[in-house]
Amino acid sequence: MASIKVKFRPSKNENREGRIYYQIIQNRVIRQLKTDYRLFMHEWNEVESSIIITNSRRQNYLQSIEERIDWDIKRLQSIIAHLENKRVKYTADGIISTFQKQSNEQSLFNFMQGVIAQLQQMGKQRTSETYRCTLKSFMQFTEDKDVLLGDIDSDLMLMYEAYLHNRGLTKNSTSFYMRILRAVYNRAVEKDLTTNRNPFKHVYTGIDKTIKRAIPLKAIKQIKNLDLSLQPSLDFARDMFLFSFYTRGMSFIDMAYLKKKDLSNGILSYRRRKTGQQLFIRWEKCMQEIVDKYDNPLSEYLLPIIKPMNGDERKQYQNSIYLINRKLKEIGKMIGVLLALTMYTARHSWASVAKNKNVPISVISEGMGHDSEMTTQIYLASLDTAVVDKANSMILNLL
Repeated sequence: MASIKVKFRPSKNENREGRIYYQIIQNRVIRQLKTDYRLFMHEWNEVESSIIITNSRRQNYLQSIEERIDWDIKRLQSIIAHLENKRVKYTADGIISTFQKQSNEQSLFNFMQGVIAQLQQMGKQRTSETYRCTLKSFMQFTEDKDVLLGDIDSDLMLMYEAYLHNRGLTKNSTSFYMRILRAVYNRAVEKDLTTNRNPFKHVYTGIDKTIKRAIPLKAIKQIKNLDLSLQPSLDFARDMFLFSFYTRGMSFIDMAYLKKKDLSNGILSYRRRKTGQQLFIRWEKCMQEIVDKYDNPLSEYLLPIIKPMNGDERKQYQNSIYLINRKLKEIGKMIGVLLALTMYTARHSWASVAKNKNVPISVISEGMGHDSEMTTQIYLASLDTAVVDKANSMILNLL
């Protein structure tokens, strides 16, 4: 069976980037498959044949190259497995020829993987993950059989929608996947890679109003007053939940990446990773108490979600949100809340409490209640920060 190795050819000029290539070996015949992926010498681990990703300005770029390499290797392995199953003689040149032919045929899988890599290079990690999740779902639907962009039509999308419904997904979840695929398809149309056949005209791409995931102020107080001193994992989950509520329902990913330098002169400023919007929050005593409780002088981060020297930041965030949400469900059972508590509950709850206390819709933005995110952003863009801080102080004083 043929083997594949990832290799790096450094530039003769040490100040210039070298290039990644693949070595295909079949029946002792060695062939090379060139790529356009470029790295500096210090970004390559020769022993492990892997990219060295550091916290630098090239981090997103290096992660995207790593993703492309993984995808290429999977494609090559799939080609080899297909040839092996056919039990026919094949060569290293034949593997490379098939690989290059697939690349030139503008398949959905290849094009979408390129979009994902581009999103990563742009620093849009969260968006790239939703695209990757959608691609994985669609690949499961097609049983890993690639689809040409020109073969995407309304019948295929209707079958995919039925597949998702049969797996128990809600209308909003299926719509989520459809909207992402539509965005990718429209991008391909813009690049003249295919003609627009309106494949999404018969599938649902709207947003249904969901059941609110908020809990009342009484439940927030119960969570705050729980004695969890002997259960540190539950205590930490509770503190992160409360910090989100204290900071007007800050999303967990924004909490994770808060840095100490973001807090200055009694104002916490941060840019939402989802929308890029700059927000300012007046610092309150209850927020400081949580920060003091977990302060690490060696860390640049405000909260202990991402820890220095603990590896990939994104994986730390993902592991933390999973563990915290699991512990929050236990806390919810302790206080008799039927709703499955998650970090997102804090965000919904702040908006719900504010609304119940007659805070104007324009002030709290009522993001979870709008029919479109665009409307939400219109409200957010016109907010007077002082008005929002006053509303937040009023809510915190009720605890």
